[in-house]
Amino acid sequence: MGRSKRSHGKRTPKTSSPRTTPPAASAPAAPQGRALWWIPLGVALLVLIALGAWWLREPSGSAEHAATAAVSSPAPPPAVTAAPAMPPAHYVGTASCAGCHQAEAQAWRQSHHAQAMQVAGAGTVLGRFDGGSLKKDGSTASFLKRGDTYVVKTDGPDGKPGEFEVKYTFGVYPLQQYLVAFPDGRLQALRTAWDARPAAEGGQHWFNIYPGEHIDAHDTLHWTRLNQNWNYMCADCHSTNVQRNYDAVANTFKTSWNELNVACEACHGPGSRHVAWVNGDATQRKADPSQGLTIALNERQGIHWIPNPVTGNPARSAPLASHREVETCAVCHSRRNIIARDTAPTGRLMDTHDPTLLVEGRYHADGQQLDEVYVYASFLQSRMYAKGVTCSDCHDPHTGKTRAEGNALCESCHTPKVYDTAAHTMHREGTPGSQCVACHMPAKNYMVINARPDHSIRVPRPDLTVKYGVPNACANCHADKGAQWAADAIEKAHGPERKGYQHFVEALDAGRQGKPGAADLLFALAADSTSPVIARATAVNALQHYPSQAAVPTLQAALGDADPLMRAAALDALAAFPTRVRGPLAAPLADDPVLDVRIKAGRALAAVPDTELDPGQRAARDRAFAAYVQAQQAIADRPESHYDLGVVYVERGDTADAEQAFRHALRLQPDFVPAYVNLADMYRGMGREDDAARVIDEGLAAVPGNASLLHAKGLSLVRQNRPADALEWLRRACEAQPDNARFAYVYGVALHTSGQDAQARKVLETALQHAPYDPSLLYTLAGMAHDAGDTEKAREYAQRLVAVAPRSPDAQQLLQSLGGESGVR
Repeated sequence: MGRSKRSHGKRTPKTSSPRTTPPAASAPAAPQGRALWWIPLGVALLVLIALGAWWLREPSGSAEHAATAAVSSPAPPPAVTAAPAMPPAHYVGTASCAGCHQAEAQAWRQSHHAQAMQVAGAGTVLGRFDGGSLKKDGSTASFLKRGDTYVVKTDGPDGKPGEFEVKYTFGVYPLQQYLVAFPDGRLQALRTAWDARPAAEGGQHWFNIYPGEHIDAHDTLHWTRLNQNWNYMCADCHSTNVQRNYDAVANTFKTSWNELNVACEACHGPGSRHVAWVNGDATQRKADPSQGLTIALNERQGIHWIPNPVTGNPARSAPLASHREVETCAVCHSRRNIIARDTAPTGRLMDTHDPTLLVEGRYHADGQQLDEVYVYASFLQSRMYAKGVTCSDCHDPHTGKTRAEGNALCESCHTPKVYDTAAHTMHREGTPGSQCVACHMPAKNYMVINARPDHSIRVPRPDLTVKYGVPNACANCHADKGAQWAADAIEKAHGPERKGYQHFVEALDAGRQGKPGAADLLFALAADSTSPVIARATAVNALQHYPSQAAVPTLQAALGDADPLMRAAALDALAAFPTRVRGPLAAPLADDPVLDVRIKAGRALAAVPDTELDPGQRAARDRAFAAYVQAQQAIADRPESHYDLGVVYVERGDTADAEQAFRHALRLQPDFVPAYVNLADMYRGMGREDDAARVIDEGLAAVPGNASLLHAKGLSLVRQNRPADALEWLRRACEAQPDNARFAYVYGVALHTSGQDAQARKVLETALQHAPYDPSLLYTLAGMAHDAGDTEKAREYAQRLVAVAPRSPDAQQLLQSLGGESGVR
């Protein structure tokens, strides 16, 4: 199972501050005179800093001003004509399909899809259950067989050794996992898996999915706990028509499926209408040109690729008019979140799922795969996707195998005389480096042994490794030579202008790090029609970190874009803007034709008060918010759903509902840190400091060394007027997560307030090495340097601050007070 396709990450999410959107009124006014650097260092700011330092990036109130600047709402997305009403389809089973489609059925029976999940038995279990054991990473698993039953003896949910019957096999190659059934309807994936590769390739043995990690029964990754739960994490992509049937009151499952494996209707949709069409008379058939198919996977029908012998590149004989096939495959071959109770494909991914963009932690800044992200968002970056290539151009959809082996697959479209030459590959024919995929689709291992090619299909760019630290394919074989050597070699062979299709790394890297000019780079990428939409949407999404009047036109354009990825990304970004800005902008998308967009509109509109909306907009808000709540209820077995609802309820002032939601999240996962932090912060906002302190202590009892909870404890003690005690907790938080600029900033301010100026500067300067563009650190260090009599150093910090926040009057005033010129008017 490894990491899920859900975007919940491997560990409990880190939360540096309560997840609330700061109201513009909370931004401190720019101090005057010498006090410019003194007031932000006061202990009182320890409470305010939890609201963030976005105010330093733009003039105070500029995001509010954007509300009056945004006089027009975005153009609504193109209307979708409703299809004629059809009778509801139901699943008929593989046997019904195979009666007519015998060749396809036979090809499918040999596929990994057909073996995705099977009842454990002599013909399906690949691992050796012969009494052997695996002792690794602090745990022991023994593999036994009693009659026809396969048993694993290992540590159970209480941490004590127990025997567990294997009910199902999960996957087949290059590894096979095993599922254990529990009385509450859960199926759980054992940590130990079988390496199904031949012994000559290093296989035929047991191994741990998370090597080198000590995972006990208290860890969320323990095989009996939430993040190894088959019902949510895996089921819908390994079986057909999975219905989780989760009971939120009893916290149990009664999960059902039509077929245990990935069968015909998992991709084509329920087949009853097609069977009826086949059995109908000529008149009935003529009346239904769709042939009764739920999803018409016919985009390649009658299409061929026309070669260009000069360039070596082909052209599609007709433009691709839709993306049904790619989005059908993407339901499982993507990193995404569930947003609907029924997760079966519809031909439109965003009617059932919310796809992950090219965000930090999932992808490198140039879009290469980092975490286990599968294929979809990578492929969307490719020139192939832009030219109309679909999955089945390269992959046989029934066997699951590529249509040809090695370079022959690429040469089915690309002219060998142009590309399959030593001049192009820079490697001798027949060597590993002469293979197209070695350079253009470098693979990375996931689940320890599963090598997965990067489907962004890019030109190797070791020059970007030199500049941005992203990986490059050359290093897979030439790591000893270095990136500069590889960049020079490629430039010598192919010239300096061969840069490839993906050219968005500068903007995404700047946006992630807060570099000078980041916002303008993101604006430009968002508007660049030559860049992949997935990259443009990522740039729009990143504007939530740069809320300003200047960002509004970019968001307006994205909200009216024809691609739902752009509209959804803009709605995410709007969460960082005041309600008077996001209300009028988001309201028109409450009735968007795409479910994911409607849900995000509900999130953006949730806390917008009646006074800021007209009657029609209020009704739109309520419809969209209902869709948002329904989407969270669809995954009620996850703590994230209740946590997200809790955050929204706080924003709406529904503190009773918020408290219930946060507590529900903690019942599902007692070590879910964000729920503790945000529940405590809600109590703080209500003046219930004793309750806030109690919740933080509950969290620390569950997760003793968590940096966010240590930090929250320190802030709570500050509010209790116990600054000396607070210092120790703030120090521990800073040391537990030394790369967190906010934690370092708060600790440094507290040290300064207590008179420990030298130590404060040391802490802040160390933090600046991790976060060289953080406005709070630069602002504070400038003030400290000035107070220490080092005007030159203070001016240097102020100049760096102005470079990061050129439109901020606070930053400019600071620099001018130190005798510097900002150069910004």
